[in-house]
Amino acid sequence: MPREVVTIECTEARKEGKSPSRYSAGRNKKLKTEKLELKKYNPALRRHTLHREIK
Repeated sequence: MPREVVTIECTEARKEGKSPSRYSAGRNKKLKTEKLELKKYNPALRRHTLHREIK
């Protein structure tokens, strides 16, 4: 099974002192070896921000 579930977290919220939003996403670990980056909505900041994969 090459697909794995990863957690992505907001990169901008901690800089502004707010709580970071987290989402679950899936990625194919055979084709995508680098960390996942997506633009998702952060309700604390009320805008779309860049979310990166965390451990």
